[in-house]
Amino acid sequence: MRRLAAALLASLGLASAAAAPPAIGQRVRDSGELRVCIWPDYYGVSLRDPRTGRLSGIDIDLSAAFAADLKARPVYVDSSFATLVDDLLGERCDVAMFAVGMTPQRAQALRFSRPYLESDIYAVTTRSSRVVQRWQDLDRPGVRIAVQAGTFMEPVMAAALKHANLVIVRPPDTRERELEAGRVDAFMTDYPYSRRLLDNADWARLVAPTAPFSVLPYAYAVKPGDAAWLDTVDAFVARIQKDGRLQAAAKRHGLSAIVRSK
Repeated sequence: MRRLAAALLASLGLASAAAAPPAIGQRVRDSGELRVCIWPDYYGVSLRDPRTGRLSGIDIDLSAAFAADLKARPVYVDSSFATLVDDLLGERCDVAMFAVGMTPQRAQALRFSRPYLESDIYAVTTRSSRVVQRWQDLDRPGVRIAVQAGTFMEPVMAAALKHANLVIVRPPDTRERELEAGRVDAFMTDYPYSRRLLDNADWARLVAPTAPFSVLPYAYAVKPGDAAWLDTVDAFVARIQKDGRLQAAAKRHGLSAIVRSK
C-alpha cells in the first residue's frame, strides 16, 4: 500500500513538472526572442515616432543590449502603466523595460531589478498661466491638477493635494490636450516626460519643487515566481551600471541627470 501511494505521488509530481511552463530564460533561449513590454509614448525612454514607426529612447537602446547579451532579438509589446501588471502576469512579455516606477502597489504584484534611474515629480503649466506661477500655487482652492491614470503620480498627488482638484486623465485624452484646452491648470509628470514638453512645446513651462517632493526609483519589472529570470535581469542592470552602457544611453537621450550608477 505504501509503495502504491509513493508511486502515485511520484507520478503526480512528474505530471505537475511536465505541465509547468518553462522558465522564462529558457524560453528566451529556445525562441531566440526577448519580448519587451514598453509604453510607446514615453519621451526619452520608449517613444514611437507616429510617422515612421521607429522606436527610440534609453530603454529601446538598453533592451536591444539586453537581448544581445542573451543572444536573442528584442520583440516589442505595447503596454502602459495602467496595464503593466496584467501584461506581465498574462505573459504578454518577458520583462517590462520602460522606466517603471517602484511603487509599493506594483511591488505587491511584480518583482523589480535594482533601480537604474530615479526622478522627482514636476508640474507643467503654460507660459501664460496666471494661476500657477510657482510650486506653492499648485495646492490652492479651485486649481485643477491633472495626472495620467495609472502613473505613480496619481496616488502621490491624491494624498498630497489638500485644496486643489485632482483630475485623472485617461486615454484617449492626454494631459497636454487638457492643459492646452484650459480644462486643467497644470499637470504632473516626471523628468523624462517633462523633457518632451520643454523640447517640443514653446507654450509649456516647467515648475520644479522647491525641495525633494517624491523621488522615485525606476527599474525593470518581471512577473513573480521565476527567481532565476529576475537574477538575469538584475545582473544585466548591474553590468550596464558598471561598464558605462547605462551612462552612454542616458546621455544620448538627455537623461544623464537622473541616472543611478549603483
